[in-house]
Amino acid sequence: MKGTTIVGVIDDGHVALAGDGQVTIGENMILKAGARKVRRLHDDRVLTGFAGSLADAVTLFERFEGKVEEYHGNLERAAVELAKDWRTDRVLRRLEALLVVADVSNLLVISGAGEVIEPDDGVTAVGSGAGYALAAARVLCEHSSLTAPEIAREALLAASKVCIYTNDSIIVEAMER
Repeated sequence: MKGTTIVGVIDDGHVALAGDGQVTIGENMILKAGARKVRRLHDDRVLTGFAGSLADAVTLFERFEGKVEEYHGNLERAAVELAKDWRTDRVLRRLEALLVVADVSNLLVISGAGEVIEPDDGVTAVGSGAGYALAAARVLCEHSSLTAPEIAREALLAASKVCIYTNDSIIVEAMER
């Protein structure tokens, strides 16, 4: 999933998702530097971000938004139901993306393999620069007094300095209780 990195941080009633803006075609061409890969849903009470194909992600955003509405904002239930559909539906099964979804109480990663993963430490990252961003976010959580949005931004910025598929055109969406 080249050309995208998403970082999620949840801490003390604050949650933030940060996404870079790079869209890469093939192995060596940046098509766009300022794509918006994090969004708000459900009357701005749910944050979503994606890594993977844009067309696939838009399809998943729409499906996920429908599940969130169907389950009246219950993020965990909506995530599980989307993961079940994604894994079993012939069309959805071919989609190549990962979703990070959050509200003020939950931070989850949803995959097409039917997985819904809640990170143990309130930090997650997906996409090309995920390893770099995740390491940076964990260190910042442990050794700084930065807020969740600041940690997400700084972790993604760190990843952009070493991952050629991640840039520093960063959008952060955040919420608090």
